[in-house]
Amino acid sequence: MARLVRCLRSLVLLSSHDPSIIRTRPDHCLPLSRLMDARVRARSFVPSAAATTCVSETPKSPFDCNIIRILRGEINYELELHRLPKPVDQYNSFVVEDRPAEQWISLKRKYGDNEDITIKATMFDGAIPVQGAVDADGNEAMQLHITMLVSISKGETGDMLEFICSALPRGITILKLFTRSPEKIPPQAYLGPKFNGMDEKLQNSMYAFLERRGVSDELAGFLHDYMWNKDKIELISWMRTVESFLEK
Repeated sequence: MARLVRCLRSLVLLSSHDPSIIRTRPDHCLPLSRLMDARVRARSFVPSAAATTCVSETPKSPFDCNIIRILRGEINYELELHRLPKPVDQYNSFVVEDRPAEQWISLKRKYGDNEDITIKATMFDGAIPVQGAVDADGNEAMQLHITMLVSISKGETGDMLEFICSALPRGITILKLFTRSPEKIPPQAYLGPKFNGMDEKLQNSMYAFLERRGVSDELAGFLHDYMWNKDKIELISWMRTVESFLEK
């Protein structure tokens, strides 16, 4: 999966320089300053007395205690700033499978009598500039995006129809469309032409094909909300893991 995600991410970043692939409304964007995330503001956060106390079962050097105190302050800051709901396990007809400590999730559903649909979506893996848009400070506005791999299989034949997509806050853009067998993708596999260079009627038909199966602009909005929450959960979990290691 990691190798596949790296491949998909490179495709998305290469395609991001072509504004014609962006089907979402450009008014829904994030200023560059927000992409730095709220954790940057934690540098000026003054932790509570409880957070600054270095307590552990074994004696610690002042250096280790300082790191532990900083981590506790950051954890408390994130917990106070964000009220993180428990990740949902269902979205419409999809079963959502979180992957704790990993940078992706999967969604699965049945469609019709013989179709199995699996979506593998990364966490935020980049940002696309919004052409001609700026934020209140005059900086270039950006849109976070998520890479998606939509796999559709029928029965026990094993062959799959796959879509590589970029999910922006209010829409999904198809980048590639191809078929393959269940075996691993060859290193130099031909993944078809650029989707936005294909016949427009065919493009529209493929978007309608996905939408009937629940892969829609509304799903893109759900994924962005989900990944925003997951990003905070993973950050806090990571800091707690480092803190636990240092306390031993």
